[in-house]
Amino acid sequence: MTISTEPRVKHPVDQVPPAPKLAALGLQHVLAFYAGAVIVPLLIAQSLNLDTATTIHLINADLLTCGIATLIQSVGLGRHIGVRLPIVQGVTTTAVAPIIAIGLGVTDGAGGVAALPAIYGAVIISGIFTFFAAPVFARFLKFFPPVVTGTVLLVMGTSLLSVSANDFVNYAESTPAARDLAYGFGTLAVIILAQRFLRGFLATLAVLIGLVGGTAVAVLLGDANLDNVGTAEAFDVTTPFYFGVPEFNAVAIFSMIIVMIITMVETTGDVFATGEIVGKRTRRDDVTRALRADGLSTFIGGVMNSFPYTCFAQNVGLVRITNVKSRWVAAAAAVFMIILGVLPKAGAIVASIPSPVLGGASLALFANVAWVGIQTIAKSDLRDGRNSVIVTSALGLAMLVSFRPEVAQAFPEWAQIFVSSGMSVGAITAIMLNLLFFHVGKQTGGNIATSKSGEHLSLEAVNQMNRQTFVDTFASLFNSKTWPLETAWESRPFANVTELREAIQIAVLTAPAQDREELIRDYPDMAQLLLASEEEAALISQDRGSLGLVELDDVDREKLLTVTAQYRERFGMPYVAYFDTMDTVDSVVTAGLRRLDNSNEQEHRQALSEIIEIANDRFDMLLADANPARTAFDRKFTDTDFMN
Repeated sequence: MTISTEPRVKHPVDQVPPAPKLAALGLQHVLAFYAGAVIVPLLIAQSLNLDTATTIHLINADLLTCGIATLIQSVGLGRHIGVRLPIVQGVTTTAVAPIIAIGLGVTDGAGGVAALPAIYGAVIISGIFTFFAAPVFARFLKFFPPVVTGTVLLVMGTSLLSVSANDFVNYAESTPAARDLAYGFGTLAVIILAQRFLRGFLATLAVLIGLVGGTAVAVLLGDANLDNVGTAEAFDVTTPFYFGVPEFNAVAIFSMIIVMIITMVETTGDVFATGEIVGKRTRRDDVTRALRADGLSTFIGGVMNSFPYTCFAQNVGLVRITNVKSRWVAAAAAVFMIILGVLPKAGAIVASIPSPVLGGASLALFANVAWVGIQTIAKSDLRDGRNSVIVTSALGLAMLVSFRPEVAQAFPEWAQIFVSSGMSVGAITAIMLNLLFFHVGKQTGGNIATSKSGEHLSLEAVNQMNRQTFVDTFASLFNSKTWPLETAWESRPFANVTELREAIQIAVLTAPAQDREELIRDYPDMAQLLLASEEEAALISQDRGSLGLVELDDVDREKLLTVTAQYRERFGMPYVAYFDTMDTVDSVVTAGLRRLDNSNEQEHRQALSEIIEIANDRFDMLLADANPARTAFDRKFTDTDFMN
C-alpha cells in the first residue's frame, strides 16, 4: 500500500492570510457590521427609556458578545458547535419588537432597568432551546429547498435596503439634504470604482476604502467629528447578570422561542449562501453546528447582558463582494469586536462614521445579499409555476410590510411577532407555500421524464415505478453504470424534482470507493470526447451529438492532448469535465492544468462533481423532452430570430 506524502491542499475557507491582510480584512468586516450591531441595543434602550450610561453598557456588552459569538461560529468549539465558515455573528433585528414588548409588558409600560431581568431570562431559555432543537430542525431541511432559502435571502436583502435608505438620507423626514446624498452616493461610487479598477488585495478592501474615504471627507468639511472619543471612558467591561438575576416569564420565553425559530430559518439561509459563495457544500451537519452556535451565543448573550444572535447578512454580502473566503478573517473581526467591547474610546472612533457614509456602503452589501438569493433561487426549476408563486408572493408580502409597517398593528398582539418585519413575513410565506405546493395533498406538476414507449411521465408516475423501470427511464443520465439510479430509487417517494436530483447526486457521492472509481473510468477523457466525430461521440457518451470543437488548429489540439495525457499519468484516470456551450479549448486546458495541482482525494471528489454536473445537464434535456409544449414556449422567447 502506497501512502501519499503530498501535502493536503487546504480549502480557501481554512487558509490563513498574512497578518497585515488578515487585520485589514477583519477590520473591514467590523466596519461593515458595526452600524447594524449597535442599532439593536440603541433601539431597545430608547424604547425602554434607559439612561445614557445603561445604553453605553448595552452597546459594549453587545460588541463583546458579538466577538465571542463570531469566534464560536467561525473557529468552532469542539466538533459539534460552529459551522467554521467566514460568518460574522450579530444581534438579530427580528428580536427588537418582541424584546421591547416584553420589557414594557412586565413593567406595565414603564420600562427602565427593571425590564431587563425578564428579557434576559427569556433570551437565556431561548438560547438553550435553540441549542438542543438544532439537530431536529436540521432534519427538516427538505422543507427548505433552494426556492425557499433563496427567497428568504432575497427578501432579507431587499428588506434591509430600507435600513440603508434611512442611513443614506440621515433619517430625514422630509426632503433629504443634498450633502447627505453626496456622502451616500460618493461612498457607493468609491466602492464601485475600487472594485472596477483596483486589482488583487486592494480590490478586496473596496468597502473599507469607501468608509474611510467618506468619513475623512466629512471630518475635513466639518460634517463629522471625533469629540466622542475624548469623552468616552478608557476601559469598561460588562459582567454576568450585571442588571440582576434573570426572571423567567412564560409569555416572554414563548415569544423569544418564536423569534429563535424564525432566526433559525434566517441562519440556515445565510449558511447556505455563504457555502455557495465560498464553494463549500453545505450539509445537514453543517446547519446543525451553525444553529448550535446560535443557541450557545444567545445563551451567552443573556448571561452577558446582550440579546439573541444570528449570522449577519451584511457580512455575507461582504464575502460575496470581496471573494475573500477565509474563516480566519471573520475570527480576526471577532478579535476587533472584543477590543471594541472593552474599549469605549475605540468604539467611539467607529461611531464617528456619518450615517450617509454607512448608508452608501450598506446599500452595496444588502443588494449583494439579494443577489445571492437570486442565484440560489435559480438552482430550482424556474419553469415550474409553483416556484414562481412562492417567490413572488413572499417577496410581495415582505415588501408590503416593509413599506407599510403599520399593517402589523391590524393583527392581534400575539400574532404581531410574525408580521412585524418584512423578513419574517417573507420567510414564513415562502415556507408555508412550499409546504402547500410540494408537500400537502396529491402533487401535480410538469412531466419529468419519457418512458421507452414515448409516454410523458409525471412525478407521481416516477414514484410508483419499480426499480428496473426507474433505471431504464433515467439510464441516459450516466454512460453505462446504473448503480447510482438503483441507489436513488430507494429514496422514493420524491416530493419534487429537486429531491429526485439530490437522491441521484447523493448516490454518486456516498457510494463505495470502488464503485466511484469505476464510474469515473466509464467516461471518456476530454480530448477523446471533444475531438470525436458525431458518430464516434454516440458510441462513447450518452450526450446528444458531438461536442467536438471542429475548428481546432494543431496547437489547440496538441494542448488538449497534452493536458489529458498529463492528467492520466498524474491520477491514473480519464480527465472528466462538464463541458458547457460557452467553454473553449483554452478553458478546458486551463481547468485541467489547475486540477493537476489537486491531491488524489480532492481530484476524485472533483471528478465525481463533474460527473454530477453532466448528469444534471442530461436531466435537463430529459425534462425538456417530457414537456415539449413548455419547451416550445421557452424557445419562442429565446430564439435569436424572434429577438431580431
